[in-house]
Amino acid sequence: MLRIPVVRPLVEQDSETLQRMLPEIPPWVKNPDIDRIDWLNRFIQLMWPYLDKAICKTAKNIAQPIIAEQIPKYKIDAVEFETLTLGTLPPTFHGMKVYVTDEKELIMEPCIKWAGNPNVTVAVKAFGLKATAQVVDLQVFASPRITLKPLVPSFPCFANIYVSFMEKPHVDFGLKLLGADLMSIPGLYRVVQEIIKDQVANLYLWPKTLEVAVLDPAKAMKRPVGILHVKVLKAMKLKKKDLLGASDPYVKLKLTEDKLPAKKTTVKHKNLNPEWNEEFKVVIKDPESQALELRVYDWEQVGKHDKMGMNVVPLKELIPEEPKIMTLELLKNMDLNDPQNEKSRGQLMVELTYKPFKEDDVNTSINEQVEQMAPEGTPAGGGLLVVIVHEAQDVEGKFHTNPYARLLFRGEEKKTKHVKKNRDPRWEEEFQYTLDKPPSNEKLHVEVSSTSSRIGLLHPRVHNTLSLLILYNNSGV
Repeated sequence: MLRIPVVRPLVEQDSETLQRMLPEIPPWVKNPDIDRIDWLNRFIQLMWPYLDKAICKTAKNIAQPIIAEQIPKYKIDAVEFETLTLGTLPPTFHGMKVYVTDEKELIMEPCIKWAGNPNVTVAVKAFGLKATAQVVDLQVFASPRITLKPLVPSFPCFANIYVSFMEKPHVDFGLKLLGADLMSIPGLYRVVQEIIKDQVANLYLWPKTLEVAVLDPAKAMKRPVGILHVKVLKAMKLKKKDLLGASDPYVKLKLTEDKLPAKKTTVKHKNLNPEWNEEFKVVIKDPESQALELRVYDWEQVGKHDKMGMNVVPLKELIPEEPKIMTLELLKNMDLNDPQNEKSRGQLMVELTYKPFKEDDVNTSINEQVEQMAPEGTPAGGGLLVVIVHEAQDVEGKFHTNPYARLLFRGEEKKTKHVKKNRDPRWEEEFQYTLDKPPSNEKLHVEVSSTSSRIGLLHPRVHNTLSLLILYNNSGV
């Protein structure tokens, strides 16, 4: 039975009592680099009844197959959990230290103290007899290092959990066998304590770690699986948006779930039946879930461009390698219940061809190096160049530094977003170049520039040129 502790103010304590209390001071009081996380304790306290059931259910599911595999070796008929509950007292986090690194990872060290009242009763059946063992009054004091890595753009945003102990944890519990407290046997308590600490140290004391896989990093970081060839043919019977004169239409196309900027056709001035016949290539990462968004706009020299209509083509409707000409009715939006979609807005005709990357027979050389083949339909020596702009550090400039990165390759320019007032900008933006021929003897120009927030002046800061011949020779392109 739990007793309610007596709470007394510190001013009423004598010096000897205060000395004994010093080790119990929370670590965030003594260490400025450890954060106080009372909010997490409140969350766990509210969620503990549900966490208790979920943790116990998971523990049973993990333990039962292991037990079933081991008991035949010892001629045991069965090992069963008669009761399994973690009790009513949740663990308490007395602080947390978080490390900042340059890698795609999150490292944290929580200070955990748990003086719980669990009730774990295990029944062992053998030779027609039954024996029960009960674990009660569990205490665990530990400071594990928890690392979440690599960080990925898919929920829960990390692929693996790594857990290790920086020092041996303190574990204390009561063990009852057939109703008798075994921990009261002289000498047994200390032996059990040392055995538990040594076993935990052998398994998880740093640098050894417990690894828990959450996601497949390769699947979380979706890689290109094909190229969609889009040919914007023409539009018909568009409705003019300008009261005085005809519209100036153009088309923007973009894939869903894609952070790359949209591609645009040229503007056809004063034409409600424009013909473009312009071709584009977009890289596909998931043809089952992605779709091609097509939006027609009325170009305006000043002000916002008016949307004339849109439509969406799910990529799963396309048959690989087969060109498909589609005439799409332009809608206001993709809400089928919107009555405004019944109004005619014109039509857009496009030709789509999905060319997936094919895994050809793997040619293994003498040194067993695997060479990846180019996608079907790609010209000899062609491929896909993917450029990921991560970050810049210590960018020059004292005032109004709004840096951005600029890439130039084969006359095609791409830019990152501006990061306002930051000398250490972090972009994490991806850009793609579809290549029709090998990039031998070619260079990728990279430049970091800044604009003044006051007068809009451009200030080049640093630039570099990368040779793509090395990447190409090492199958990087």
